[in-house]
Amino acid sequence: MLSALFQGHLGHSLPPGRICRSLEGERIFPALQDPGSTSLLETVHVAFLLAIPQGEVTMQAFLKGTSVSTKPPLKDRVAATAGSSGENKKAKPVPWVEKYRPKCVDEVAFQEEVVAVLKKSLEGADLPNLLFYGPPGTGKTSTILAAARELFGPELFRLRVLELNASDERGIQVVREKVKNFAQLTVSGSRSDGKPCPPFKIVILDEADSMTSAAQAALRRTMEKESKTTRFCLICNYVSRIIEPLTSRCSKFRFKPLSDKIQQQRLLDIADKEHVKISNEGIAYLVKVSEGDLRKAITFLQSATRLTGGKEITEKVITDIAGVIPAETIDGLFAACQSGSFDKLEGVVKNLIDEGHAATQLVNQLHDVVVENENLSDKQKSIMTEKLAEVDKCLADGADEHLQLISLCATVMQQLTQNC
Repeated sequence: MLSALFQGHLGHSLPPGRICRSLEGERIFPALQDPGSTSLLETVHVAFLLAIPQGEVTMQAFLKGTSVSTKPPLKDRVAATAGSSGENKKAKPVPWVEKYRPKCVDEVAFQEEVVAVLKKSLEGADLPNLLFYGPPGTGKTSTILAAARELFGPELFRLRVLELNASDERGIQVVREKVKNFAQLTVSGSRSDGKPCPPFKIVILDEADSMTSAAQAALRRTMEKESKTTRFCLICNYVSRIIEPLTSRCSKFRFKPLSDKIQQQRLLDIADKEHVKISNEGIAYLVKVSEGDLRKAITFLQSATRLTGGKEITEKVITDIAGVIPAETIDGLFAACQSGSFDKLEGVVKNLIDEGHAATQLVNQLHDVVVENENLSDKQKSIMTEKLAEVDKCLADGADEHLQLISLCATVMQQLTQNC
């Protein structure tokens, strides 16, 4: 009966074996296994499928309403993923500043007072609210982050520490909502590895001197009210920009500029680990141009290493990397000032600007040359340094570099050419 029905709908006969194989292989309509219970519509549908060659599986699947996946089997995909991840498992390049950032408090260099206080807190003593201030690159942020990692461990660190810096929104609304809500959370005093853990959280406000006075004022009550569950650490370059009510609630620690010996020791250690060829004289010059900022010195060292491509790093390379004006250029500027010719002086200043040297860098270097020059009288030095201060202020306010340098050099020329 079923064969005859197919024959009537398709116009030609189909072998019974084909029908049986197709129905058994495709399992499209279970009802067809009982021909007596098959409707006409289902029969036509199956007959149409049976008219299709067996190789056209895609059309059959489409008529069944199922999606055809072109992806390889799951086992093959997992194997391919595992192989690609194994190939990409190389160490990612990391800036040396982050690579050699202190991981524990003992690695912090040259800040004995702060390290002593934090070690006591690591041993179980309570931690006060902290205020770190000092020049950039002296280890303020690294110190508190290293202490927090030792206090809480790698697992609880992200849950217990809230770090906000100048790149984050830190207006009065954020202090009232985000900081306050985080400070109100209570925490337990246990760690998964069994080590003791303090029952408080740490809020790190980096570059706090850039916060508005209103935002700082909103912190006052929160610092007092949540003292049982939260400790605050304010980090800034200029402590005078922190309002008095906040400084009185914190233990203040000044981070000193790193000594030349400490910097040289750390840079030599990094150069040895990274297989960098640099002489002791090159390290000493690198420390000199970085002006006590270890972060700047490490960045210069990495940049110089990439520039030389494995060759030895010389003072000239460091001078180019650091943007320092060569001593010969400064001497030429002084010689033009001593000549008394304004035209010659203007030409030297124009060349200086055309070579791309920064006016602020010239002011800094010229200050050191003037102060250390033994051929100048105290009166000449005072007039020149006062003019340097005025020019520095004007440049910070956005004045034209060429005009300011002409004005500065004219004052220097006037002092060098007159008889005192």
